[in-house]
Amino acid sequence: MSEEISKLPPQIQERLLRLQQVQQTLQTVLAQKQQVEIELTEIEQALGEMQKMAEDAVIYKAIGTLLVKAEKAKITVDLNERKELLNTRATVLGKQEERLRSQMKDLQAKLQQDLSPVSPSQP
Repeated sequence: MSEEISKLPPQIQERLLRLQQVQQTLQTVLAQKQQVEIELTEIEQALGEMQKMAEDAVIYKAIGTLLVKAEKAKITVDLNERKELLNTRATVLGKQEERLRSQMKDLQAKLQQDLSPVSPSQP
């Protein structure tokens, strides 16, 4: 395959390389977005469970390998702050994903145009 690519004009080789880079970046962004969404789901579940608890319920927070007793109000504030941060991160990743998909589409269209046989001009 790389032999075939090396036979292509430098401009097309460059576009193919750029397309591969954009695809790899998109995969990274999608993986990050998935991780953010998983964490958001976990936070939503934790906040939901905490609403069911009494105000004086004993709650423990994981800090490394330790579980430390914490106040419900403090944990709720921390979780809501983390949720807000993750929502912002998800929005940024979503915009980044859109931009990368658009770049990919443009590059694919240009490559398709570059690689399609030139149609003979009609008299």
